[in-house]
Amino acid sequence: MSRIQINAGHIIATQNGQHRHLRNGTIVTENDAIVHVGPSFDGSADQIIDVPDAVVTPGFINTHAHLAGSPLDKSFIEDVGPRQFYLSGLFEYLPVRNGAQDSEADVACLAYSMAELLRTGTTTIMEIGHRPLETVEEANKVGMRLYMGPGYRSGRWLTTDGKRATWEWDEDAGDRGLEAAVKFIEQYDGTSNGRVKGFLSPMQIDTCTEALLRRSTDIARQMNLPIALHVSQSVTEFNEMTARHGMSPVEWLQSIDFLGDNVILGHAIILAGGSWANYHGDDIRILADTGSNIAHCVWVFARRGIAMESFARYTAAGINMTLGTDTAPQSMIESLRWAAVCSKIVDRRTDVATAADVFNAATLNGAKALGRDDLGRIEVGAKADLLIWEGDSIFMSPLRDPVKNIVYSAQAEDLNTVIIDGVVRMQDRQIPGVDVRELARNLQAAGERMWPAMQQHDWNDRTVDQLSPLSFPSWE
Repeated sequence: MSRIQINAGHIIATQNGQHRHLRNGTIVTENDAIVHVGPSFDGSADQIIDVPDAVVTPGFINTHAHLAGSPLDKSFIEDVGPRQFYLSGLFEYLPVRNGAQDSEADVACLAYSMAELLRTGTTTIMEIGHRPLETVEEANKVGMRLYMGPGYRSGRWLTTDGKRATWEWDEDAGDRGLEAAVKFIEQYDGTSNGRVKGFLSPMQIDTCTEALLRRSTDIARQMNLPIALHVSQSVTEFNEMTARHGMSPVEWLQSIDFLGDNVILGHAIILAGGSWANYHGDDIRILADTGSNIAHCVWVFARRGIAMESFARYTAAGINMTLGTDTAPQSMIESLRWAAVCSKIVDRRTDVATAADVFNAATLNGAKALGRDDLGRIEVGAKADLLIWEGDSIFMSPLRDPVKNIVYSAQAEDLNTVIIDGVVRMQDRQIPGVDVRELARNLQAAGERMWPAMQQHDWNDRTVDQLSPLSFPSWE
C-alpha cells in the first residue's frame, strides 16, 4: 500500500457535511482514499509532503463540459451574438464551428482539455460529447476522474436565413444514440479503478422528443445513473418550447416526470419568472421542489451580457447549485469567480453568492448531484482528490481566508499540485508525460484548418473574419 502524509498550513476539511478551515493540519491518504484528517498524525508514511505555507482543498467537480470542441471557441466566439437570437451563438455560430471542425481537431481538443482542467483544479469532469472512447483514453493518460455522457438527440437546430431557427428531425438517430450510450456505460462504467463512470445525456430539451426523454429517464432510474440535459439556455429555445407546449421548458419537464435528484440541468438560466423570458411562472420553485440540480456555467453567458437571475436566488430557494465550465477557458477558478461576481452585480448586493457558496457548488454540491458522498470533501473515507495551492504566492498573499483568496484572487499558477485517486497527477505545475507546448501546437493547427472551412458551413457564405471580425485591422 502507498501512504502519503501531507502537512499543510491550511486545509479546507469537512466535518458533519460542511467545510471547515483546519490550520496546521495533516491529511493522510492510503492508495485512493483519505484515511486521516486532523491536527497531527503519529503513524508512518511512504511519502511526506511538508507545505507549511500551502492551502489544501478538495478537487473541483466540473459538472458541464464539451471537451472535444470548447478550446476552439477561443478567438472566434467572443464579442459576437446575433440580436435576432437574443445574443445566443447557438443557432449561427455553433453549427459553423462544429461543421468546420475535423476529427483530428476533436482529439487535439480532448488532449488539450485534460491538461487545462488539471492546471485549473478540476479533478472530476462531466463530459457531454461525441467521442467517448477517445475521451476515456485521454482521461486515463492524465488520471482524470471522468463522468462520460455520450450525447444523443432526435433532431438539430439550424437557421437558413439568420432570422429564425428551425428544427430538423431524425427520431431514429435519437433512439440509436441512446442505445449506443447505454452500451458504452455498460462496458466502461467503473473501469480505471472506478475513475470512469457514465451518465445519460440527451442533448437539448428542444432537440429531443418527449418519447426519447421519457425513455432516457426510465433507463437512468433503472441503472441508477445521473442524467443531464441542456434546458432554458436561450430565449429562442424558451419561446420554441412555450409555442410547442404552452408552458415553460421547466414546467414541461415536470409534466413528463423528468425532473428529480439524479437530474443535472445544464444552465437553466432563462426561466419563467425571469426578465429574459418575460413569462409568468415560478420555475425556481419547481426546480427546488423536485430536487433537481443545476450546472451553472457562468462565463458562456456572461461573455454575451447574459447573467443568471441569480445564483443567490437559486441557492436561497434550496436548489443544489453546481459549477461547470462549458466553454473556453475551461477553468473552475474562473467559474468560481464569475459565479460570485455576476450574482452580486445582478442582486446589487455584496453579501450574496459568497466565496463559501460558490466553493460549495464546486465541491460538496457537485458530489451531491452525482450521488457521491466520497467526492468534493477532505474527510476519512473520501477519495484522495486534492489540490495544493501556494499560499505565499504573489496572488495568494496575504493569506487569512484561503477560500476567499482562491475565489477572488488566485490564478492557475497558484495551483502547484493535483492528486487524484491518491496519485500525484500534477506537481510544480507539470503533468507527467504531457508536453503542453505540443498540445498548443496541435490546437493551433486544428484552428488553422477549421477557420477557412467555416465559410462553407455558414448559411450566408461568410468567412471567419466576417462572422467574427478581428479586434483590429491587419497591418497594411
